[in-house]
Amino acid sequence: MHLFETASFRGVALRNRVVVSPMCQYSAEDGHPTSWHLVHLASRAVGGAGLVFTEATAVVPEGRISPGDTGIWSDAHAESWRPIAKLVREQGAAPGMQLAHAGRKASTAPPWQGGKEVKPEAGGWANVMAPSALRYTDGYPMPVAMTAAQIDEAVEAFGAAAARAHAVGFEVLEIHAAHGYLIHEFLSPLSNERTDEYGGSFENRSRLLKRIIAKVRSKVPDSVAVFVRISATDWVEGGWDLEGSVALAEMMKKEGGDLVDVSSGALSPKQKIELGPGYQVPFAAEIRRRTGLATGAVGLITSPEQAAHIVRTEQADLVFLARELLRDPYWPRRA
Repeated sequence: MHLFETASFRGVALRNRVVVSPMCQYSAEDGHPTSWHLVHLASRAVGGAGLVFTEATAVVPEGRISPGDTGIWSDAHAESWRPIAKLVREQGAAPGMQLAHAGRKASTAPPWQGGKEVKPEAGGWANVMAPSALRYTDGYPMPVAMTAAQIDEAVEAFGAAAARAHAVGFEVLEIHAAHGYLIHEFLSPLSNERTDEYGGSFENRSRLLKRIIAKVRSKVPDSVAVFVRISATDWVEGGWDLEGSVALAEMMKKEGGDLVDVSSGALSPKQKIELGPGYQVPFAAEIRRRTGLATGAVGLITSPEQAAHIVRTEQADLVFLARELLRDPYWPRRA
């Protein structure tokens, strides 16, 4: 494989293997993307990326990380996304949307404002939900444990959001199951203390994601590619780990997932991350080797040589860039 070789997932053809990773912009208005999002995403398509993802886009209002996050919980929100998907496609890139629910990390402020809880009187919301009533850390909202009915509603919300996203032109959908947000909270034993069918064993803790993948697949044509972003490890002893991620990737294959986008961490403030260039790439490589499922590598990937090496040595099928594409939207063309 080569970084600038085409890649195909179901009915989606990518002109190269460079992906604009989902990056929160904190610039939405009542969940609607604005002209900022149009410029931000379209400029990366002009810059030459093969696949351009939106930021984490909430499937319900209370699933936003912050009041400034985008959403797609209504048809009106979907219509706000239509011209953005159209322009990205016109510039040669495939438009992708990351579907998300922030769980216990919802209703918080942007990073430059401290990232802590936003009270309802300041524009936040009170109904922050999680698998268990466990706060992320001091200063974050105290969530309520979801009922079985609320879990069912979340699954339906992901399905409805997927249908809306496809209807307005998005060709790749990514389910956000990483970074300490709702689905990851169910996966990790550090945040999931349930005793029902959604807690305890690996099968139970992964049940929500399994149901969401199946629901999303049922709501879109076979031509639409479905990716899943995971945190391969919590970086905390006793937490979610690589072995669980390998098992999860096997489940994804059976349920119709096309690629696992391999990140890590952000579930617990106790994490101890071994940072360095490409520090998460070995996780993507190991999952790919052991399961045969296509993977995406992300995390401190900055140089063309580094990105090309990851693909050429078959450690991952796609390379997701975030901060580097904020610094240089034309990175693919320079590469």
